[in-house]
Amino acid sequence: MAVKPPAPPSRRFTARTHRLIASRWPTIGVFDSVATAADLETVLQLASLTNDRVNETLARLGRLDRSDWLVGQPGASLVMAAFCHPAPGGGRFNSEALGAWYCATEIETAVAETVYHHTRRLAHSASGFRHTIQMRELVSEIDAEIVDIRGRRKSQPDLYHPENYAASQAFGEARRREGANGILYASVRRASGTNLVVYRPPLLPPVLQGDHFDYRWSGNPAPAVVKLTNLATG
Repeated sequence: MAVKPPAPPSRRFTARTHRLIASRWPTIGVFDSVATAADLETVLQLASLTNDRVNETLARLGRLDRSDWLVGQPGASLVMAAFCHPAPGGGRFNSEALGAWYCATEIETAVAETVYHHTRRLAHSASGFRHTIQMRELVSEIDAEIVDIRGRRKSQPDLYHPENYAASQAFGEARRREGANGILYASVRRASGTNLVVYRPPLLPPVLQGDHFDYRWSGNPAPAVVKLTNLATG
């Protein structure tokens, strides 16, 4: 009979984190400009009359506890976009039913993670590896009780599978249902890197604008990563 692994440990985790997103996303949206969850729901219901995509946002908001709806703060729309518009198929520790906020404790790890995923998409695109994507950094200070699985890479390798997220999604969604704030885990894309997935939007503000980067593919799968700015974020 298979031995069930022990429950994952939880620990207080405090760190500055880095997330990189494509710069095409607007910096301000409806989540920033409304004051309460009730206002947000009203505005989105009105918008849904003329925009079918808003219905998708409303459906995913319904899977979050109302107390976790982040509104009225700078960067709220960027945070909530991560939850309301997950990647097709989901991420490592979330299904596509509801998104989550992925970040890293090192900017180098955030770059490695996003370069990997963009490169995979370009490999199946018509343009191939001749493309430039501009990214911007979002910086947030995390201070919360977090499930820590960094020491489980050998004992639970299915959580760290490089391509197949079936086991890790089931694990992550189970932790979310149990009320976990998030999961701390070792990066699969960068040796010694540390990643974090956050399940509760209110843990993230203030979210600060950081630096901008270009990922430049010029014919091969390894892009040049060019830092365009040098901003102080605190």
